[in-house]
Amino acid sequence: MTASHRATAPDGCDLHVDVSGSGPSVVLLHAGGPDRRSLDPIARALSRRHTVVQPDIRGYGASVCRDPARHTWDQYVHDVLTVLDAVPAAAAHGDVPAVIGVGIGATIALRLAIAHPDRLAAVVAMGVEDIEDDEAKATEIRLLDEFAGRVRSDGLAAGWEPLLRGLSPLAGAMVREAIGRADPDSVAAAAAIGHDRSFRSVDELGAVRVPTLLFPGGDWRHPDHIVHAAARIMPAAVLAGRALDGSLATAVDLAAAVLPEIETFLRALPRQGG
Repeated sequence: MTASHRATAPDGCDLHVDVSGSGPSVVLLHAGGPDRRSLDPIARALSRRHTVVQPDIRGYGASVCRDPARHTWDQYVHDVLTVLDAVPAAAAHGDVPAVIGVGIGATIALRLAIAHPDRLAAVVAMGVEDIEDDEAKATEIRLLDEFAGRVRSDGLAAGWEPLLRGLSPLAGAMVREAIGRADPDSVAAAAAIGHDRSFRSVDELGAVRVPTLLFPGGDWRHPDHIVHAAARIMPAAVLAGRALDGSLATAVDLAAAVLPEIETFLRALPRQGG
């Protein structure tokens, strides 16, 4: 059974959260573009052993935030802490959660692990986002600003279409499935995250000390070389054997591909072993 909650951030943004299952807590953070529903197949499987906490990240789904200035990495990290503090089931077992993220959700999880290592037990990062040099970052900012402009003038589907051409079939399917549930002005505002640097180099990921399972992403936005470099530099990282490659086309495909390694990883954690 799934229960819905609302966690209000200090700036007044209402974050929509679904909670299901029972047991040690796991937080699922979706990719940028989709919403929490994109991870429902993973949530259903994990909820047999875990309390699964699924927020809509600020800007997406029901967590509407139309102010571009309120879309920063620090804000996203604080939003996760707000959810953990506001949803009693998330801490019902007296533990700290494992945080599982896809794309932007993976970046949030990694930044949370650096800034607040005491608030999480482990990270699963699926499709680690690119960490650009200055030139590539300028290109990303331009692409996202153009995306926001298209969304505001022509709607979400038109805004996304040029970007999705180079992404994986899985990313395309997840984004398109969520369009009807999204607030266009909120998604356009969320594109302002491009102006904030997540990391300046892969070397910064060496500060992630918690156990981490890394899945390669397999497209231009989630390049394999980044995740392989991260696996070498992070002291407690394990590289998954399964990449999020072009053979995955739906959220169900994603769950089938990643769950065996995720469940094995979680069972090996001291706090998750029960």
